[in-house]
Amino acid sequence: MHSFIFEVLKKLISKGYVISQLTFVLPNKRAGLFLKKELAKQATPPIFLPEIISIESFVEEVSQLKQLNNIEAFFEFYALYASTTPRKETEPFDRFSKWATIVLQDFNEIDRHLVDPTKIFKYLSAIQEINHWSLDPSPTDMIKGYLRFWKQVGRHYDNFSEYLLNKDLGYQGLIYKNAVHNLEAYLQNTKRKTHIFLGFNALNAAESSIIQELLQQERAEIFWDADKQFLNSPYHDAGLFMRRYKKEWPYYRSHPFNGVAAHYMTPKAIHITGASKQISQVKYVGELLSELSTQNKLENTALILADENLLLPVLSALPPEVESVNITMGLPLAQVPLASFIDQWFTLQVTETGRYYYKDIIGLLSHPFVALLLQKNQVNNVQNIIHNIKRDNLIALSCEDLLALAPVAELPLRLLFEPCHASPKAAIQQLLRLFIELKKQHQDKGLNNALSLEYIYRFSTLFQQIENYDAEYNIVDSIKTLQLIFKDVLTKETLNFKGQPLNGLQIMGMLESRVLDFETVIIVSVNEGILPAGKTQNSFIPFDVKTENNLPTYKEKDAVYTYHFYRLLHRANEVHLVYNTEPEVLKGGEPSRFIAQLELDGHHQCHHQILTPKVPKIDTSPFVVKKTKGILESLQALAKQGLSPSSLGQYIRNPIDFYNQKILGLKENNALEETVEATTFGSVVHYTLEAFYKPFVGQLLDIEKLLALKPKIEPTVRQFFKELYKKGDTSRGKNLISFEIAKRYILNFLDHEIEFLKKGHKIELKALELPVSTILDGPEFDFPICLKGNIDRIDSCDGVPRILDYKTSKVNQTDLNLVDWPPLVEDYKAHNKSFQLLMYAYMLHKSQALPLPSEAGIFSFKNLNAGVLKFTKKDKPGRGAHKQTQITPEILEAFEAQLKVLLSTIFDIDNHFIEKKV
Repeated sequence: MHSFIFEVLKKLISKGYVISQLTFVLPNKRAGLFLKKELAKQATPPIFLPEIISIESFVEEVSQLKQLNNIEAFFEFYALYASTTPRKETEPFDRFSKWATIVLQDFNEIDRHLVDPTKIFKYLSAIQEINHWSLDPSPTDMIKGYLRFWKQVGRHYDNFSEYLLNKDLGYQGLIYKNAVHNLEAYLQNTKRKTHIFLGFNALNAAESSIIQELLQQERAEIFWDADKQFLNSPYHDAGLFMRRYKKEWPYYRSHPFNGVAAHYMTPKAIHITGASKQISQVKYVGELLSELSTQNKLENTALILADENLLLPVLSALPPEVESVNITMGLPLAQVPLASFIDQWFTLQVTETGRYYYKDIIGLLSHPFVALLLQKNQVNNVQNIIHNIKRDNLIALSCEDLLALAPVAELPLRLLFEPCHASPKAAIQQLLRLFIELKKQHQDKGLNNALSLEYIYRFSTLFQQIENYDAEYNIVDSIKTLQLIFKDVLTKETLNFKGQPLNGLQIMGMLESRVLDFETVIIVSVNEGILPAGKTQNSFIPFDVKTENNLPTYKEKDAVYTYHFYRLLHRANEVHLVYNTEPEVLKGGEPSRFIAQLELDGHHQCHHQILTPKVPKIDTSPFVVKKTKGILESLQALAKQGLSPSSLGQYIRNPIDFYNQKILGLKENNALEETVEATTFGSVVHYTLEAFYKPFVGQLLDIEKLLALKPKIEPTVRQFFKELYKKGDTSRGKNLISFEIAKRYILNFLDHEIEFLKKGHKIELKALELPVSTILDGPEFDFPICLKGNIDRIDSCDGVPRILDYKTSKVNQTDLNLVDWPPLVEDYKAHNKSFQLLMYAYMLHKSQALPLPSEAGIFSFKNLNAGVLKFTKKDKPGRGAHKQTQITPEILEAFEAQLKVLLSTIFDIDNHFIEKKV
């Protein structure tokens, strides 16, 4: 089947036109390349190329105005706004930008569609006054300001239009409007030009006026690329605009409607595929392209991305068989990796103190571009800095602090973290130097990443433009404003790709497909809210006002995409429509109405499939590590070094955790303590009590001496916080609360001890933080097993020896009750505290340092009123049980038996490490 361009050229040649003397006007520049390709095929003998121009360039030529880009228009508008608005009413740039972007879009729409601006702005002002009408004769200042804004929008429009016209400049809408006014002069100056308009559909009023005038003066022809199926249907949106032109344009009362074919009804293979989420769509497309490559179909295949955010994922999923790709669409700058790097840099710079939050620092340091900057002599400075931040608990750091952590990387660190002192000019210069250093690092390291270099060049050019505009207009007054401009530009600008435009697979958006025809078409993200976009208009002009003034609404925009969708199907032989089966809130909903229409029309047989991802069978059986001779040797080496109550408790809790930490040596993730963690807090309390009680070892506790400790609580607690919490700040927030709680715990403990002594009890302090160890005897093991631990406190209370452990967590008496012995080494949650106390007593007794009977208990700082919570052996559960709190030889003998059962399990090569759910 021949392409639309082929058919038009044949028609023109048959009419006797000299092709080289024509001016072809196309919807976009891309179509011009395909027109040139077709001309090269058909021109026999060879001819000079005719003039080929896009509609925007043509209108700009007619208007004699130069078009501003988005940034220029924004700066020009604010400069004029600031100079024509009373100073008291002038909004700062950051607030101005929130409404100016939408206002400029509305100016564009009004001018492109030749709407009377005075009428529409009066209309809008009246609507707002009605909306805010009130019986209250004194409206608020906010309402006054809001109504004043709407009264002034028309003035802003008039001032801006006049200002730009005096400088021969214009935004797109103004250029279109001026082109209509200047058309007569253009026609006088180009009397010999014949214009051929190709492939247009939805024209704005200015385009319609210009083309109609050219047609009436027989200075043009237009070929519509319509299909009879839709043109003759009174209701189908794919023919909405062409039916309107055919009916309403006077030209068609005496001239034929050119460019109508009947290709849609020819047989086509239409495949509709539902896939879960974006990633599944992209993977399916990769597989489909691989299959098409084996059939040699890629040279005439178009991959249409209805959701242009899929460009990078699609490029990543291209199979190796796709050797040549041409990307017609631009990559939104917001998706470029360097954009996130710059945004993170701005996040730091808006901090006016010069000290940056550690998470923001780590976020920037973790960016791939920063890793490139800081890599020096094979040394990973990024990891070193992050390690030091976490190790020293650094919550906020200055540039100088960071330099001290990695002095060898001074230049890049200064470019990254040197504060710009709220100067946007300094910020731009610092960013430009950063880009230069990034480029240098690419070159020095021999990285031929053309895409990364293009990113650097594009953003360098962008900030140079902003710098030049600011030098002229002096608008950017803060780094926040600069960041705001940057974010606004990200939403409007794209990074354009360069390549061989006519070779290989063509990847494009819907609008780039105009005029072009392909044998195989793949459209991705065919979902409602994406294709068509639906109600996504960003405008201050209400729907009914737009309808009243013939401005396009979402209905007309839906009709535009309906035409583009069906036009792609006109001459295609094979069509693949891929949609997301799982609707997303912001990225499209159910399958597009176009899919339902195709299936209901019945003109073509549609093959519909839903891709079901292969769900791997999840093994729910516990993870097992089989013991080997090597593991057994490691276990025996560990036994020789010493097993503590906590390490054995870890095995009881989950043998896999024991294996990971004790055999493999894996450490827990030591996250930075932004607020004081429980372990640090507990250590502060332990160390403070050790410092207080150490002078009393070997003595009876004395009330007066304990009272004398109270004034020392605050400085001592502060000292240990500084030692253990490194450079963390305890002067504010949650950390201050932790500091105060630690003081309160110590004070409450001293008060508890004093009250206990006042009741006539006598406490003799024997030892503090006592390291204790013993060798386990018995024929069960043919290698030595050392047991070790650290006991917080040993004393004698009224003549009864006691082993005491401090807990800053909440402990209840039920946590220390034991009925049956086997659960002691099986149920960690219920009996871990009893196991710890009994093991302390066992080791101490074995080392001849604990006379029996004795007691073992816990001081819980969250439950001090309960006093010492003692290990208690009960003969049965529930009430009425006999309770034994004394540690006797029989108790330790029973404990030893359970301990040996546990150790036999650990050292048995046939008893593997089996994961427990915790």
